[in-house]
Amino acid sequence: MSRKKEIKIKPFWYSDIWLWPKLITIITTLDKNGVVNAGPYSHIMQYDVMTKNPRMLIGFRQDSHTFVNIEETGEFVVNCPSASHLDDMMETAKFYPEGINELEFTKFTQIPSKKVSPPSLEECPQIAECTVDEIIKLEKSTGIVIGKIEAIVVDKELVSMGREQRIKAMDLPIGMGDEARQTYYHTTAETLIKHDLGQPKTAMQGADAKTSMDWDNDATEMLMGVPPPLRKMVIENTEEFAVEKNENKVSGELFKELAKSVGMDPEVMERFRSGG
Repeated sequence: MSRKKEIKIKPFWYSDIWLWPKLITIITTLDKNGVVNAGPYSHIMQYDVMTKNPRMLIGFRQDSHTFVNIEETGEFVVNCPSASHLDDMMETAKFYPEGINELEFTKFTQIPSKKVSPPSLEECPQIAECTVDEIIKLEKSTGIVIGKIEAIVVDKELVSMGREQRIKAMDLPIGMGDEARQTYYHTTAETLIKHDLGQPKTAMQGADAKTSMDWDNDATEMLMGVPPPLRKMVIENTEEFAVEKNENKVSGELFKELAKSVGMDPEVMERFRSGG
């Protein structure tokens, strides 16, 4: 007999029923009078991962001060605090009146942002400065902001770190939901479990990467550096690009031209070439 049971989808299902681990952020904005506002938000994810137009998606209550400010000014900053600042983050979650800067009741230090007007937070190791690309208002529901990332700013020592080092150094808290909108639960990555992906037996290897056009050696070498699951898509996109250019052969130069057009910089292309 199955241990599973269907339960009713009711208000606050996304918190009361579904356990949804989320990144904790503090979003800073300015109101129409230039007063700073700060609030914690976790409905956030990448939207466009290409470097040509990097964007993220964030959900808000439509009546929240943050959402209203973003609508009026078109700018915001996403600050990621470490677990040591959870108490300060929770202070910004309190329902202060409009026109009150919540940061004044915390230990956070406001610093000028590099590309937008709202301030950034010095204590946050990872920051994204954004402008509005699109706003979507769901009827009687969430307000969705698609933000264009104008700048990514991190603590200097993080730049040269590998992912494992950065995870440990940043110590970002993970939101685990709330109980009746009063008690909030968080955890951290104290135990870091790593898995090496490896290749499935059916993975597309070099000999299995089927092309319908001729590829020169340079283009083929870069193609072999593309992860196997992505090669079919890369082949199709590249050959379509070649046809648009009236080329009957895929060259290394054409491959790089396509990569540049979608925002892939020389460093990423070198990773493809070397397989690194």
